[in-house]
Amino acid sequence: MTVTIIGTGLIGSSLAHRLRETGFANRLIGVDTDTAHLQKAIELGWIDEAMPLAAAVTLSQLVIVAIPVDATLRLLPELMNRAGQAVIMDVGSTKKMICRALEDHPRRGRFVATHPMWGTEKEGPEAVVRDAFKNRVAVICESERSDPDALQLVRQLYKTIGMSLVDMEADIHDRHAAYVSHISHVASYALSLTVLEKEKEEDAIFELASGGFESTVRLAKSNPAMWVPIFRQNRENVLDVLNEHISQLQKFKDSLEQGDFDQLTRLISDANKIKRILK
Repeated sequence: MTVTIIGTGLIGSSLAHRLRETGFANRLIGVDTDTAHLQKAIELGWIDEAMPLAAAVTLSQLVIVAIPVDATLRLLPELMNRAGQAVIMDVGSTKKMICRALEDHPRRGRFVATHPMWGTEKEGPEAVVRDAFKNRVAVICESERSDPDALQLVRQLYKTIGMSLVDMEADIHDRHAAYVSHISHVASYALSLTVLEKEKEEDAIFELASGGFESTVRLAKSNPAMWVPIFRQNRENVLDVLNEHISQLQKFKDSLEQGDFDQLTRLISDANKIKRILK
């Protein structure tokens, strides 16, 4: 099968690697406005060749859109017009606005809206993770709007690379993604800014930084070109969870200000219940 990957960064190149490794694709074409990414993806063997969009789509049975969600929103209608009977899928972290943009398109059935729940703070084809996606969850949204053969192909792709599948409405996906993914990035960016501000006063602060600090702020290294569009498209849900997060932070602040360490113990004990979800 010939597969075109639009966007040869971390997600696109990691997908390309897994599709070749599992034998799902025997020809991988890359499309990217970043020529350095394209060249590196070819050098590393993630894709076979680079082509202009129109030519690549004509030759492909499957087209995977792996670019920031604002660019996805702009590209998809044009891409659907060119696609013929090719299957188009996206891998973006937001789904509602993307699905809405295509809801009246005459070829809507050739599109499958997906979100593989995997990623790192790194970027570019050099950051490919070889076991990417394995034992993770892929969400498929509005599956009833996709043609049966298109849906079957995308389901098979995710099963082949070792992912389990969940069907979900687009608005529900975006709400859940705000809680389990998007707020983590907001919190990490904010904590990083906090520490960087204090570092101006305390020269030794990073000499004392431990593994716990590093893991907490790791997401703050994520590219704003990817995350600002996600926050924009999922603004209402991110604000909802952010308000709740601020409320919880206020409880910790109040407990410390008032010297109420029994309340602080209760807050931490309640937080420990996350162990039931995260083993």
